[in-house]
Amino acid sequence: RLARLAAVWGSSSRAIASSRSPLGALSARLVSLTRAECLCASSLPVAMDVLELRRKADQGKADAQYGLAVEYHIGLNVPQDDDRAADLIRRATDQGQMDAKYSYGLLCRDGTGVPQDDREAARLFRRAANKRYPGAQHFLGKYHADDRGVPQDDDEAARLYRRAAEQGDPLGQFCLGQCYFLGKGVLQNDCEAARLFG
Repeated sequence: RLARLAAVWGSSSRAIASSRSPLGALSARLVSLTRAECLCASSLPVAMDVLELRRKADQGKADAQYGLAVEYHIGLNVPQDDDRAADLIRRATDQGQMDAKYSYGLLCRDGTGVPQDDREAARLFRRAANKRYPGAQHFLGKYHADDRGVPQDDDEAARLYRRAAEQGDPLGQFCLGQCYFLGKGVLQNDCEAARLFG
């Protein structure tokens, strides 16, 4: 299962590691660990077997749809199937399931099981970020920093990273630290950067 997680999220980690940022390798490591931990610690009802998940998903229960989607996405107890996972996540997203909104944003960002669409990913990240979902705040901040799916805005990126960091999100803390280190969206401050990297 961990090998599948590494393969699923590895492309983003490699892209960050190959960036020109002096902190790219550490950032890539944090992305891999955080995504794997988030997926494993999702709100998926772990005590429920696959047949029960399918029954509840077919009844339209959003949490079960999301839980079953995670199982299809990583190939746990079912054959791995990104298209089926994306369909289930979309259905749960349409019902307002917050983990699903965030996850569907990731699928749109990466083009996994759905067409790659940065604007849709940013829209979904914004909806989840407005509900104080720290992972979505971090990724929406990254989109603003990188001019991806939304207008480039270092101030907004730093604000979103700060919101994620204040909730204890390690990627939000790291990216806010990068903002202070580079002076992007905030006044350059090595001490504050070191505290956040700490």
